[in-house]
Amino acid sequence: MGRHHARVFSELPGVTLVGVCDHDGERAADIAEARGCEAFTDVAQLDAAGVDAVAIAVPTVHHRAAAEPFLRRGAGCLIEKPLAPDAAEARALADLAERSGAVLQVGHTERYNPAVRALQAERDRAAAEGRPGIYPRFIEVHRVSPMTFRSVDVGVVFDMMIHDLDVVLNLVGGIDPADVQATGVPVLTEHEDVANARLTFKTSAGECIANITASRLAFKTERKIRIIAEDAYVSIDYARKTGVLIRKTANETQLEEVRSALRAGRDLSDLDYSELVTVENLEIDDAEPLRKQAEDFVRAVRTGERPPVDAAAGLAAVSAAERITRACAASVAASG
Repeated sequence: MGRHHARVFSELPGVTLVGVCDHDGERAADIAEARGCEAFTDVAQLDAAGVDAVAIAVPTVHHRAAAEPFLRRGAGCLIEKPLAPDAAEARALADLAERSGAVLQVGHTERYNPAVRALQAERDRAAAEGRPGIYPRFIEVHRVSPMTFRSVDVGVVFDMMIHDLDVVLNLVGGIDPADVQATGVPVLTEHEDVANARLTFKTSAGECIANITASRLAFKTERKIRIIAEDAYVSIDYARKTGVLIRKTANETQLEEVRSALRAGRDLSDLDYSELVTVENLEIDDAEPLRKQAEDFVRAVRTGERPPVDAAAGLAAVSAAERITRACAASVAASG
């Protein structure tokens, strides 16, 4: 990911890529040469260069050590997801950023998926126009792929499900789940390679259930989320960057006629269900998620504004993931 961050920041207008830092000097030199910047092999060297902001894409267990020198002096930090390996370290990073006033953004790039941004734009328009919003009552998520043997130091929850936890938490307003039930199975690694979590949220609009499945042992790749609200249904394919929004548009008279007919036992097999709903394709652009994320980060550093995916969002995702992994471990212990 560090290589991709270097590319994106080197292309942003008004941004100077000062350097790249990697303990592998040869790799750092290769990227630096390609991007026209300096190569460093130690975080202290990069810090001494006086950069205004950094993107941190080291292994999760090293996030805190890499970020702390910059956060202490108020430099902005974009830290790859997850924010930290556990909630305690995530909270320490969030608290440090709060004390120093530094911008801390977490690299949950799925939030910048064009389909997810299109859904958020629709929710924002509904709120601005006083229309009924899309308040989820049930969310179904599937994220499965073949084993890549990367990130095997953590389980599939912190490796893959963390993407969906951030999206789900954002959909329900950032609140913590009231209840977490989960099960996971370690197959090739010492951690869970397949997991399912059922999260219950007590939102202001009512109870919402999120059922999330993640697997890194599948024979295909699938990344989809389906959202059921009282007045709408949304289906998003992350991989294809497509989304469909189905609204319930029938008036109460039509609905009552249908209900009455069903109660009376009438045959409604000839009724065209599509006439009772409106099917819309979400307005999707082709912007690169990593670039949109970088633009938001740079804007936050320049203005001091809180970024869209801030430390609180990163901490919430890590806290939920930690609860899920504990539940997975408990389920394995109980079955053994």
